Amino acid sequence: MVKLSGEFDAQVAAAHSRMAEVLEPTPLQMNQLLSDRHAARIWLKREDLTPVRSYKLRGAFTFFASVIEGGDAPDRFVCASAGNHAQGFAFACKHFNCKGIVFMPVTTPQQKIMKTAGFGAPNVEIRLVGDSFDEAYKHAIAYCEEHGAMMVPPFDDERIVAGQAGVAKEIIEQFPAGEKIDLVILPVGGGGLASGVVRYFALASPDTKFLFVEPDAAPSLHDSLKASERIRLGQVDNFVDGAAVAQIGAVNFEALKKFSADDVILAPTNGLCATMMDMLNHEGIVLEPAGALAIDALRRVDPARIRGMNIVAIVSGGNFDFERLPEVKERALKFSGLKKYFILQMPQRPGALKDFLLMLGPEDDIARFEYLKKSARNFGSVLIGLETTKAENFDRLTAKLADSGMRFQDITDNEIVGNLVV
Repeated sequence: MVKLSGEFDAQVAAAHSRMAEVLEPTPLQMNQLLSDRHAARIWLKREDLTPVRSYKLRGAFTFFASVIEGGDAPDRFVCASAGNHAQGFAFACKHFNCKGIVFMPVTTPQQKIMKTAGFGAPNVEIRLVGDSFDEAYKHAIAYCEEHGAMMVPPFDDERIVAGQAGVAKEIIEQFPAGEKIDLVILPVGGGGLASGVVRYFALASPDTKFLFVEPDAAPSLHDSLKASERIRLGQVDNFVDGAAVAQIGAVNFEALKKFSADDVILAPTNGLCATMMDMLNHEGIVLEPAGALAIDALRRVDPARIRGMNIVAIVSGGNFDFERLPEVKERALKFSGLKKYFILQMPQRPGALKDFLLMLGPEDDIARFEYLKKSARNFGSVLIGLETTKAENFDRLTAKLADSGMRFQDITDNEIVGNLVV
């Protein structure tokens, strides 16, 4: 039976033992590509290889086991999730033969919706409400209050935290004997995984250091640490849906408040996409945006700081909807400086287009070409998207454009204009 009393390591051991029914320890793999790139020994904890392709199964299963074996099981369970917690919840509902209702944002990737339905059928009903996790969460709470159902929180609960901390127990047990774990890089959304790992390592490996990484458009932990109190973000971008949380959990912030905002790395969305494409193309590893956070953080830390270290990066999830691949590729190319969008004011005369084409180099490729409108009698506005193989090729092109006198504007990073015309 899972009992959540006494020392935290005992709680985690009990939860982990119960989890063994449905989950073997996920691999801890030394990655040669990343190790060579960063002059360190980089180990990946592959939580993307659980049955539901994320670590969220651990917390949900532990919660269900604790409630059911304690004899307090309700008529039905409820959860709110952007996808990964929903899949763990659905898996647990089916395993324990319980009825469940999942509230998911309307914006949840279709792949995660279908997988949740598959893991939970016929025990689970899915309701799509709101545009964000927080909106879905409000609907889930209201349903529980009205119908007497039990909420299974995604991260802010001791039982959830104890389940997620099984990741830390496995890392300690899997790491080569006699070697020290210098640094663990932890992705953060609501903080359940991060707080559980930090608490377990404080007992089992107290000298290990930590770095946390959040999407730069959802910096809940970073901003809370900076303010020395839990704060709620006014707005979050849900592209990194597995970590797009407006407020870190209270239980979790209590465990993490001793850290500094400087310990949190903020990952740009386009940079995450570049990391996703890098791991897919070079290692064949399929990551969702939140699952790429810890690996992406390696690009953003001072190389001297991590040189020679033993580092564990937790790969939190691989539930990627391949319908999103064109967008991810586009963002990755823009981040790497290999794709740009320009608006040109092209003279309305014969040969003007040819003059522009002759400015392009042998590695430049036109990916988009569209006349926007005839701006004036003497010129017309053209939207052009270009891809190249080296970022410096754009320096050469813009120099030629400037010398020619052709007016142009780089709108690659202008989200307002880009959303209107691209």
